[in-house]
Amino acid sequence: MKSSFKLLLLPALILVLLFSAMKSKPKKVIFFGDSITAAGIKPGGYVDLIKKDLDPAKYEIIGAGVGGNKVYDLYLRMEDDVLNKKPDLVVIYIGVNDVWHKLTSKTGTDYDKFGKFYQGLINKIQAGGAKVVLCTPAVIGEKKNGANPMDKELDKYSGAVRDLAAKNNLPIADLRKLFTEYDMANNPEDLEKGILTSDGVHLNEKGNRTLADTLLPLVK
Repeated sequence: MKSSFKLLLLPALILVLLFSAMKSKPKKVIFFGDSITAAGIKPGGYVDLIKKDLDPAKYEIIGAGVGGNKVYDLYLRMEDDVLNKKPDLVVIYIGVNDVWHKLTSKTGTDYDKFGKFYQGLINKIQAGGAKVVLCTPAVIGEKKNGANPMDKELDKYSGAVRDLAAKNNLPIADLRKLFTEYDMANNPEDLEKGILTSDGVHLNEKGNRTLADTLLPLVK
C-alpha cells in the first residue's frame, strides 16, 4: 500500500520540481545594436541602467552592441550573438550608421535593403521563439527644425522602422520622435550636441537615462 502511495506521489513531485525550476529561471533580454548599445553596457549606460532597475532573479540582461554596425552587420552576427543564447526578448536598436555613414564615409545602407535586412532580423528572431521590440534611430545632430544634415534621411529610415513595427504587430520605442521633441523643448540655443548626446549621436548621462526609462516598460 505504501509503495502504491509513493508511486502516486511521484508524478506530482516531478511536476512541482519542474514548476519550481521554470519559475526561478530569469527571462533573458538581449539589446542588439551598434556603438550606442556597446556604450550602453558600460556603467551609466542605458543597458546598465535597465539592468540595475530590474530584479536579477527575474531578468538576465545582455548587451550585444558592436561599434560601426549597420543592419546587415546585425543580420550576419545574429546567430552567434543572439539566437544561440536563446533569448526571451530582443530589443533591436539599429539605423543610425545606416544613415550616418552616407555622410561620413559614403557607404551607409540603401533604403530598400535596410527594410529587407531588418525584416530578416525580425523573422529569424521570432522563429527562434523570442519576442522583439524595435527602436527608431534617434538623432544625428540635435539642432531643431530639421537643420541637421541627415534629418530627412533619418526621418525616412525611422518611418521604415515604424512600418515594420505596424506590419509585424511589434512594440516600438520611437526614439526619433522622443529625442527630437525633447530637443525642441530643451535646446533653446539650438546646439548640435550636449542635450541628450555627447557628440550629436552617442548618449550622454541624460540621454542614457531617457532611453532606459523609455525601454524599461517594454522590457517588463
